[in-house]
Amino acid sequence: MPSARLRAIRRLVSEQAVSTQADLIRLLAAEQIHVTQATVSRDLKTMGAVKHSGADGLVRYRIGNAVPPSGPDSELARAFDEYVLQITPTGGLVVVGTLPGAAHVVGRAIDESNVDGVVGTVAGDDTVLVVGGPGVEGESVAEWLEAVGGTA
Repeated sequence: MPSARLRAIRRLVSEQAVSTQADLIRLLAAEQIHVTQATVSRDLKTMGAVKHSGADGLVRYRIGNAVPPSGPDSELARAFDEYVLQITPTGGLVVVGTLPGAAHVVGRAIDESNVDGVVGTVAGDDTVLVVGGPGVEGESVAEWLEAVGGTA
């Protein structure tokens, strides 16, 4: 799924020194995400990735801000684009992993988007727990969140 791939790229670039597209392709393959160089190039461009020199002098990718989305769920899509690293359904719940310090932004965006079947969220520092209502499966909420996150 493209949005999951983009989140994986964002996470890898934020956690590791990724200097080349070949490095990124190898890291993605280690996570069972198989892509071509053309796909990685397009994804990095879409995400606003730029190369920069770190304090250690090494050149690596850094993800910039993408073009802001538009539409009724734009704040949610923007929050997902900028902060979400992973989405994991479990029973009637969904665990959303974010960059450190960003969970409250994502939780509020989910709450304000009035997602059908979601009762509410609980946000910590880097994790949001999304609570589904009676009879709501976490998998269906996760799929909806993936789809909205993929619009950014």
